[in-house]
Amino acid sequence: MSVKEKNSLSVLTNGILKENPVLVLILGTCPTLATTTTVTGALGMGIAALLVLLCSNVFISLLRKIIPETMRIPCYIVIIAGFVTIVKMFVQAYFPGLYETLGVYLDLITVNCIILGRAEMFAGKNTVLKSALDGIGMGLGFTLALGAMATVREVIGAGTFAGMAIPFMEEYKIAFMAKAPGGLLVYGLLIALVYAITKGKFPKKTTFSCEGCSHRDTCQIETCTKKGAEC
Repeated sequence: MSVKEKNSLSVLTNGILKENPVLVLILGTCPTLATTTTVTGALGMGIAALLVLLCSNVFISLLRKIIPETMRIPCYIVIIAGFVTIVKMFVQAYFPGLYETLGVYLDLITVNCIILGRAEMFAGKNTVLKSALDGIGMGLGFTLALGAMATVREVIGAGTFAGMAIPFMEEYKIAFMAKAPGGLLVYGLLIALVYAITKGKFPKKTTFSCEGCSHRDTCQIETCTKKGAEC
């Protein structure tokens, strides 16, 4: 396998475990907790987010040299919102049951920090191919994390899987798991499991600075930090 192929494979697989947006980077917690009461809803949200991630990453990468530096965030949001609208209309037309289940969380994909974060940190700085692979990888990681959470919550909390009754579990279901506290418990346990599997190696420590920021000249944070003052 060539170096180029290894790099492409790394970009694709990073989002599945090493940089899983939900279980490692701890992003998108709102839809994660809200849509994982059922496997169907979780997978529907994951696939919808994957499609938006893929399309917005490709489109933003194509336009990365055209979008003005000072206007990149508003432009990214407009692009993401456009693809969210397309996906929402498609789900509403062909999967009305899923549309009702996801409700407002379909619209909120527009401001999902996973999608905007990948646009800002990756698609706006890389080629179309790498951006597409990143979108697919992050989308798969998001979908798998939601699917795992939903499986535990629905099986234990409702005694069903994807709406199909599990005879034994129906008698011993724990309704607590289908509610918000149960979601937080499962979420925390999955994060701990991933941490144990990776032995806490991910994510790598990141050093933040004002270098490269388009608002550096007008921002007071760096000045105040050097002087030891409060901003």
